[in-house]
Amino acid sequence: MTPAVGEASDERDFGALAVLRDQPAASAVLTDFDGTLAPIVADPAHAQPLPGADMVLVRLAHRFRTVAVVSGRPAAFLLDRVGVAARHAPANLRLVGLYGLQWVEGGAVRQDPAVDPWLPAVAAAADAADAAAPPGVGVERKGVSLTLHWRTRPDAAGWAADFGRRWAAERGLHLQPGRMSLELRPPLPADKGAVVERLGAGAAAACFLGDDAGDLPAFAALDRLAAAGCRAVKVAVATEESPPELAAAADVVLADPAQALAALAWLADS
Repeated sequence: MTPAVGEASDERDFGALAVLRDQPAASAVLTDFDGTLAPIVADPAHAQPLPGADMVLVRLAHRFRTVAVVSGRPAAFLLDRVGVAARHAPANLRLVGLYGLQWVEGGAVRQDPAVDPWLPAVAAAADAADAAAPPGVGVERKGVSLTLHWRTRPDAAGWAADFGRRWAAERGLHLQPGRMSLELRPPLPADKGAVVERLGAGAAAACFLGDDAGDLPAFAALDRLAAAGCRAVKVAVATEESPPELAAAADVVLADPAQALAALAWLADS
């Protein structure tokens, strides 16, 4: 039986994650936001974490060496959605946005200055997308990047792909595919893998929970940490929209954000 949201579960439900309970003070619990802590919704602006997710993060931070939400969302968005956790948790709870290009520090959003030269290209692409997007296609402006969403217009996937390829070629932006979405962002050496490798360095054990193609670099980073002696656990929150290679690479496969939150609560209360 799937446990209720935020409720602890039997060890058999979460398998390989049990290794994080052996040395929690020396281990790292890292997770994505959309599709893991928060259900996927038609309008990304309306995404909310599951009830109780913020307090689960607080409990984790009191138990584990490092706890982090590592997302493609802007850091300000993460601070708004799980800010209660950020205010009540120890400093070892990290909020990292835009694949590591932004983060929350001392309650304020910090940004990698390397993005500055790329901001005009991102803004121009966003303006062009606003002008040309078919009705029902969302243009999410993140400042440092933009994401095209066609969940309510599945037939517009081709338009989004063509638009993304053209602007990536003309302005040198990087394309990041997602669940019924496509992001254009600066071509900087920043991805979830780099963040996970940094936060998990030296940990006795580490896990990452993710649901999409952008989480594959985080899984690859866990493999590198494992090669250095870390007990690494890759957790896929897999649906029919998730890339099949995500579940194929995972040590634990969960069905939805409710199970993901239950797994995190199980770790927090162990």
